[in-house]
Amino acid sequence: MDDKLIQRIIEIEKEAQTIHEAALAEALALPVQAEKGAEAMIVQTRTEAEEKARQMVLDAQAKEDCARILAEAEDKILNADMLGKGNLDRAVSYVLARVIGRE
Repeated sequence: MDDKLIQRIIEIEKEAQTIHEAALAEALALPVQAEKGAEAMIVQTRTEAEEKARQMVLDAQAKEDCARILAEAEDKILNADMLGKGNLDRAVSYVLARVIGRE
């Protein structure tokens, strides 16, 4: 065989060996990269879930606070209404007495 041809075959074999080693290194790196990507996704998903849970708790507390405040306001209105109705009779009697001239 010709020396140039033999030299070219040796170069091609070296290139093939280099390509093979690069492919092997990449194949070994892929699972590590995939695991890192999965871990990043897990961390991101956990963070988003925790934030959503925190927001849901805050919303629930706000709803409970609103319901409590509304109930207190309704109680105050009811008490004021009962006091007003109780005083209305006395106020009407007083005004009538003043108009008639008893007082």
